[in-house]
Amino acid sequence: MSVLDRIGQKLLFSFDPETAHGMSIAALRCGLPVASPPPQDAQLKVSLCGLDFPNPLGMAAGYDKNAEVPDALLKLGFGFAEVGTITPLPQPGNPKPRIFRLTADEAVINRLGFNNEGHAAAEKRLAARKGRRGIVGVNIGANKDSADRIGDYERGVTRFAPYASYLTVNISSPNTPGLRNMQAREQLGELLSRVMAARVKASAQPPVFLKIAPDLVEAELEDIAAEVAEKKIDGIIVSNTTLSRAGLRSASLAGETGGLSGKPLFERSTAVLAKMRKLVGPEMAIIGVGGVDSAETALEKIRAGADLVQLYTGLIYAGPALPGRIVAGMARFADRERLKSIGELRDTACANWHKRL
Repeated sequence: MSVLDRIGQKLLFSFDPETAHGMSIAALRCGLPVASPPPQDAQLKVSLCGLDFPNPLGMAAGYDKNAEVPDALLKLGFGFAEVGTITPLPQPGNPKPRIFRLTADEAVINRLGFNNEGHAAAEKRLAARKGRRGIVGVNIGANKDSADRIGDYERGVTRFAPYASYLTVNISSPNTPGLRNMQAREQLGELLSRVMAARVKASAQPPVFLKIAPDLVEAELEDIAAEVAEKKIDGIIVSNTTLSRAGLRSASLAGETGGLSGKPLFERSTAVLAKMRKLVGPEMAIIGVGGVDSAETALEKIRAGADLVQLYTGLIYAGPALPGRIVAGMARFADRERLKSIGELRDTACANWHKRL
């Protein structure tokens, strides 16, 4: 980290995590922090699902929940940004405190519960940026008290298809009661059928991704792979936060309920990614998420089977210059290994990671 990043982190860490998050959004909205994005490198370009990504590193959903700063995130060096999770109606989420820094583990536990301003507010912001360059995905979810959760996803598709570079169906947050049950085969089949039907009827047809949990067993992964293939979903995002607390050093906070993200998630999420790559084959798009905090971890996700990678928690601990450092490190690696494309690296360690879970 640079001296400026360290000062900024010390300032933000003097506030509770949710206040610090709001301050970082406000800073990006105002044009701060200023970070020098890495130069574009042809070796890092990725063409996937009809989209041309300038580099494979993206900002994961959960940070810019209300689509306030996607363009500012892209200026930090990200090749794409994903906003949300956005639900049809505004909702406050779970009671505070609901975000906990596990500093010794470079991790975070959150139980936010899809707190967001709802479809209308996000649509207004995304409509205002329509026509601008940059890949911005929209992560859609269901309201906690919805009588028809699948209908909420249909509404998300209809509403955001005109503005989204891609859509992500998020059924893997552990913080909305019963939501992860939608990963079970029967519910998942109905959900994906209705989502894809809604896309056909929408005014635009962006790619659709499904975001899954890292806590699934082999049989559940097999069911998901089968449904995704049958319903012709464009890709999978592996993975959301975990309920596991294995190996944590932050004992005083390990008992907090919610999803764990950050460095401790890397091993499990990468192994699940490799398993899913084996199940869906080489053609389906996969985005790897969980524990990415360096060029090395980003490259390892690609080796395990990812086409693209995302991060979020790593930014909290390494500062806003992290995306630029990762992209520059990936470019140096591609030069050193004389790769024509970073995609040549994909799947080269898939078999090894597949055995780890």
